[in-house]
Amino acid sequence: MADLADVTTPRDVFGKVLIELAREDARIVALSTDLMLSTKLKDFAKEFPGRFIETGLTEQATVSMCAGMASCGLMPFFATFAAFATMRPCEQVRTDIAYPKLNVKIVGTHAGLSMGPGGTTHHATEDIAIMRSMANMTVLVPSDMIQTVKVVKSAAEFEGPCYIRLIRGAESPIDIYQSVEECPFEIGKAAVIKEGNDVTIIAAGAPVVQESFVAANELEKEGIHVRVIDMASVKPIDKEAIVKAAEETGGIITVEDHNIMGGVGSAVAEVVVQERPVPMKLVGVPDVYSTLGPPDELWARYGLNSSSLIGTVKDFLKKTK
Repeated sequence: MADLADVTTPRDVFGKVLIELAREDARIVALSTDLMLSTKLKDFAKEFPGRFIETGLTEQATVSMCAGMASCGLMPFFATFAAFATMRPCEQVRTDIAYPKLNVKIVGTHAGLSMGPGGTTHHATEDIAIMRSMANMTVLVPSDMIQTVKVVKSAAEFEGPCYIRLIRGAESPIDIYQSVEECPFEIGKAAVIKEGNDVTIIAAGAPVVQESFVAANELEKEGIHVRVIDMASVKPIDKEAIVKAAEETGGIITVEDHNIMGGVGSAVAEVVVQERPVPMKLVGVPDVYSTLGPPDELWARYGLNSSSLIGTVKDFLKKTK
């Protein structure tokens, strides 16, 4: 397993795990669009200079290059900022990779509001909606550094296109999972990280999984028992876990560092409305373009921190119970 002793962000984990995988699998190549340092591919390029390509600011062409490589039997990992990975080359991702179901892994870093001062142009609050709407595309959103290990390895182990979403830093001090061995991640499966029967919070990715967990622990002190589900596999989504939560808790709140239109909340609602209708509330960025500022302030602005979620849960229960 990759040594995580000196890593500080999920991006660092990605870079280390990719090197480990590449040592064992000669098919793996890495590509970057002038963001080798930000996407933590510098060490990969140093160890595998013949298997790393820096393409400059050419996202569309890079995705098409990945498609060509995959069609020849290679396994390209293309990493760049999430806003650039999903919007600039959207047509090429759809037509060149997803449509022919090629074995390309796209890693979107600095996702959601984590690129705070970069503003709207660098915030990725539409990327999940874009990628999960493409047939054949798998969408994975790890919640901490430990889970990132499992996610990257799982992406390399299955054949097909995949989008991995990572935030810029590790803003939350809480590790949901204590070791890779104990992390239950599996593509298509959710993880219940806290049991409860009053209401369910379904969240995906850092820091909202951590903030949901903290909120649930605080609410428990007041006699409110919240089930918290880590939905790291957004597509395919765990329908069974969603239906079970609806049946056993009677209400679902989704939390995401993403626009509430088309993201995790929408994916959960699609299951709920067809399988087991219950009251729902979607928490995330509303139908607006996000402003700039420190990530912590932006997450608080859009109700994604633990203190805001405590109030959201209480208000939801007053209206639905």
